[in-house]
Amino acid sequence: MPLNRRKFLKKSAVTGAGVALAGAAAAPAAQAAEKKKPGKHAKRYSLTVMGTTDLHGHVFNWDYFKDAEYADAAGNAMGLARVSTLVNQIRQEKGRRNTLLLDAGDTIQGTPLTYYFAKVDPITAKGGPVHPMAQAMNAIGYDAAALGNHEFNYGIETLRKFEDQCRFPLLGANALDAKTLKPAFPPYFIKKFQVPGAPPVKVAVLGLTNPGIAIWDKAYVQGKLTFPGLEEQAAKWVPKLRSMGADVVVVSAHSGSSGTSSYGDQLPYVENSAALVAQQVPGIDAILVGHAHVEIPELKVTNKATGKTVVLSEPLCYAERLSVFDFNLVFEKGRWTVESVAASLRNAKTVADDPKITRLLKDEHALVVEYVNQVVGTATATLTTVDARYKDAPIIDLITKVQEDVVKAALVGTAYASLPVIAQASPFSRTSQIPAGEVTIRDLSGLYVYDNTLVAKLLTGAQVRAYLEYSAEYFVQTAADAAVDTEKLTNAGGRPDYNYDYVSGFSYDIDIAQAAGSRIKNLTYNGAALDDAQQFVLAVNNYRANGGGAFPHVASATEVWSESTEIRTRIAEWVTAKGVLDPADFASVDWKLTRNGTPVF
Repeated sequence: MPLNRRKFLKKSAVTGAGVALAGAAAAPAAQAAEKKKPGKHAKRYSLTVMGTTDLHGHVFNWDYFKDAEYADAAGNAMGLARVSTLVNQIRQEKGRRNTLLLDAGDTIQGTPLTYYFAKVDPITAKGGPVHPMAQAMNAIGYDAAALGNHEFNYGIETLRKFEDQCRFPLLGANALDAKTLKPAFPPYFIKKFQVPGAPPVKVAVLGLTNPGIAIWDKAYVQGKLTFPGLEEQAAKWVPKLRSMGADVVVVSAHSGSSGTSSYGDQLPYVENSAALVAQQVPGIDAILVGHAHVEIPELKVTNKATGKTVVLSEPLCYAERLSVFDFNLVFEKGRWTVESVAASLRNAKTVADDPKITRLLKDEHALVVEYVNQVVGTATATLTTVDARYKDAPIIDLITKVQEDVVKAALVGTAYASLPVIAQASPFSRTSQIPAGEVTIRDLSGLYVYDNTLVAKLLTGAQVRAYLEYSAEYFVQTAADAAVDTEKLTNAGGRPDYNYDYVSGFSYDIDIAQAAGSRIKNLTYNGAALDDAQQFVLAVNNYRANGGGAFPHVASATEVWSESTEIRTRIAEWVTAKGVLDPADFASVDWKLTRNGTPVF
């Protein structure tokens, strides 16, 4: 049965206890303690902790946006069905009773599969379905999962329903009730591993989520939940876990290891703080890292206080990799201690799907494939994002046009109705395409891959100028006489594509020969130089509106309207209403790259 959250919270309020489950009976002899020879060998035990992260709704090796098997240039394969096979192999190798399976968050958002069971056939409906991710993870036998920031994208009700459907706890030691400042989710999980002829090994798993939730999903969590920093909460809980007798402490952290934050100084907490936790908080043996979508087989961090090594590992997202931590413990002087930890990765492309998972979720998969292949209109020309990072592409103009239309309609009859509406959009994907001819939901979903919603913010001309300058930092400074390589032109300073914005309604040049901060040239509105004092309503996605990407002014700007309908849905509605998708209705060349005034292309 799913764990009862309310019983846990009642218990934790009295005792400070987390979720504690006893392990199974005695472990197989091959993996158990060695018999101690008089005066020679201490008892030993080997434990394996497996971990995934950033699954983002990927059950199968399937690309719903392309209606085909997933494929990338590196030959990767993805999906929980593959991970299930890897997990089975490791359990066979190590003995199931000597293994633990964890996840580090971002589970219920990211594919049409997760969208379908949040919005089209929602798990929150009376008699509604069991979420496919809960079904798969229950079947595979996860022991615990940390909360990711994307767990909150569909609201707390959907998250709580998913939590009820999981037969393992969702951990979040730094997800607190905003009023009581007590944990709103179980902070930790404890499991005992039986060792013949010796006391059991007690393993504690502390779950930490991302402070950025307070910004990115402000509409859902403000006044209800608060998310303090990972370091301070780990410093609070790790000593408690040790005092409760934990022999091993593993942290599952939905936080990258780089020590950076995408939201600037809007929060006093670091977004990617997993390595800082390892460095600053004594008593941690290993950290399963998430959130950053990078592959780290093994990262060793020295704890400042103890000098001990903490081992970190981050498996690649979408269930493309499985992290494996191998612990060796020794029983001496009446207690178990960790003698060594080594981390490595297993690759999902090396195995086939587990037929058990295929059978379990084939019907849900088929439903979603049918849904995304619905035809909603006809395109007069092919639209693509292939060069949208460095050229003004009509396919991005489609997004801004839809956002402008939705906000203009929403502001009718308000005090802001007379103000000009502008819109931002980013080139999320480098491979999206809407083909000429029939247009389906999956074509449009592939254009807007995130579940962002729309917000209207009030900005001045001067603030728009600063916004565009910040966005233009995305380009690598390129001298006027240098060769142009489009593969090396963008992502300056590691900035991802989704943190580069077009802004509609203006004409401007981006002079990439200039230093960042002085690149926006010839900025005009309605054919005249931009008036810094003029007011505009910016139609902006909720991630950006709440500070994602740390763009200037937008997070603190006055909000005049917002909604909970996904922008992707608005695009589908717009195309459905038009029937015909004609670039003449939305395309315009508003900006171009230049070098000392000469166009790059």
